[in-house]
Amino acid sequence: MEIYSEKKSALWSFLDLFLTLCINAFVLKLSSVIFKGFYISSFKYALLAALVIMILNHTVKPLLKFLALPVTIITLGILYPFIDVIILKLTSAIIGSNFVIEGWFVPFFISIFISVLTVFIDAIITKCINGGK
Repeated sequence: MEIYSEKKSALWSFLDLFLTLCINAFVLKLSSVIFKGFYISSFKYALLAALVIMILNHTVKPLLKFLALPVTIITLGILYPFIDVIILKLTSAIIGSNFVIEGWFVPFFISIFISVLTVFIDAIITKCINGGK
């Protein structure tokens, strides 16, 4: 196994960020079609929600993880997706009526679905970009 750090150009970093936002927006919009109690009015608001979620994941989520650590250990990690539900609820509060998520139980499964599908799609696209490496 070869471990190295390759410095990316500014253009590649921007494209990587944009691709991640588009993938996350697509998964959010798909989730709103599949699950009841989750509504995004348009793809434009899905992109905005993806950006807000990305910002919250880098600012608020580490604090939530730290505060929830004892409960996460006691429950063997089962309640960990509720941190993602809290992030979704905060996003709903920030964006308003164009991004609505209702309840706590269904968003638990929505957050798991979003996480799994995002990783899967990101892996496929990354593999295609890297030429199957």
